[in-house]
This record gives sequence, structure tokens and C-alpha cells, in this order.
Amino acid sequence: MFECVLNISEGRDEVVLDELGALSGTSLRDRHTDARHHRSVFTLINDPERLMLDVRSLIGGAFARLSLHEHEGVHPRFGVVDVVPFVALDASERPVARRLRDDTAKWISATHQVATFLYGELDDGNVRSLPEVRRHAFVTLNPDFGPREPSATLGAVAVGERPVLVAWNLWLANTTPRRARELAAMLRSEDVRALGFDTASEVQVSCNLLDVQRTTPSMLYDLVASHLEGPEHLTRSELVGLVPASLLEREPRARWAQLGLSPDATIEARLGA
Repeated sequence: MFECVLNISEGRDEVVLDELGALSGTSLRDRHTDARHHRSVFTLINDPERLMLDVRSLIGGAFARLSLHEHEGVHPRFGVVDVVPFVALDASERPVARRLRDDTAKWISATHQVATFLYGELDDGNVRSLPEVRRHAFVTLNPDFGPREPSATLGAVAVGERPVLVAWNLWLANTTPRRARELAAMLRSEDVRALGFDTASEVQVSCNLLDVQRTTPSMLYDLVASHLEGPEHLTRSELVGLVPASLLEREPRARWAQLGLSPDATIEARLGA
């Protein structure tokens, strides 16, 4: 089984989001939507053949319905279909996930004339990260497939292959966007990517945990809590997408609610395993 976690630049129009969910077919296992980020994360899981059909259906539907014109949100983006990572749930099948990535990137460019950038392990053995794509696309990094310039309405797409990661947010009150950025910088490491965002009444520290064997949500929660000052306080944690059930086993059950975790939000639960 393979997972594809598509990040789509739409987080407010529920009618369109429901239509895109329907286009995702039987592969759709979860949808997380954030109006402030103006972004939705669709988690699709299936066997390769069915997954590819549903991924292409969702991408085509997003391209037909959405545009970057007048799009605004606090999360960085450079495309209507912004990020399309493939994940092998069995690590031994990562070469297959890379083939799904490459086939999808070629299909997007050939069918929709949209530039695509690969990330993850490349054919030459080098590894390109998603932050590298965001920093260098169309500047010092040319698209791997498709036009040399971004589409005026659809932008470009980063198509990747990666291990399972955990996308997880912390929300804070009585503090400033600058402090959110400072806390995010403090959390960054080989295992953690983090950004600080201003979301009106609260701020958010948005994290990607790349290796939960070494860095867990509770470790980040406690580190942030230990650096809060005066009236600053954590209001909640938020999981984006699904996690392996093994993560819950690494965290004390008594802290699951505090950390935004639940048995229902695991890959295994959504697959009925």
C-alpha cells in the first residue's frame, strides 16, 4: 500500500473541497482543511494502480476548479496543487514510490502543461529536499518536467517521495508572530522542520516531524512550553493528516488528547487494519 498526501491551495470553499473529495475516490482516507492557511491536505492510500487513478482525478479536478489569482493565505505555496508526496508504507517498496512520483510528475507536465519539480532521492543518487525546491524553483533550479516558467493560474507542482512523516501544529495565545518564528527556529533540527505563522487571534508553530523514532510530539510540546514567558500559553495541538499507530505507542495515553492524537487518526484505523 502507498500513501499520497496532496497539499491543495484551497481551504475555504466547502463545495469545491467536497467535489475534490469525491474525485479522490476510494483512496481518500482523510482531509484536513485550514481557512487561514487557505490550504487543504488530502490523504490518499491504496494499491498503486487505484491510487494513481485517484491522484490524477484529484489533480485534474483541482486544476479545473482553482486558480492562484487572488489566492492569499499564511502558508507558503507556489501552485494550485502545491505538493504531491508519495510514501511507501512498507519501507522496502520506496523504489516503487519513486516510480509513482516520477510517473505523476511527467503526467502533470504532459497533460496539463504545468512545470513539475522532483524532490526526495533522484536518479543520480542525490537527495533534494522540499525546502530546496521552494527556495530555488525558477531561480537556480529548472523544472524537471514541463514548461520553464510557472503557469500564471496554476503555478507549479513539487512531486516527491519520502518516508512517513508527522505534520503537527502547536497553537499559542498571548504572544506575537515574532515569538512564533523564534520558537519555530528553536525547534528546527535534522528531524524537525518548523515555521511560525500569524493567524489573527493566535499564532501557530507548524512542524513536520521527519523521524518520530527520535523526536516525538510530546518532546516538542514540552520544549516549547518550557520557553514560554509571562502570559504566553499553549492552547492546543493539532494533527494534520494521519499517523502510524506506532506513534501512539510511543506517547503516554494520558497525553494523547493534549497532543492532538487519537486512535481514529491512524493509518491503520482508516484502512480498517
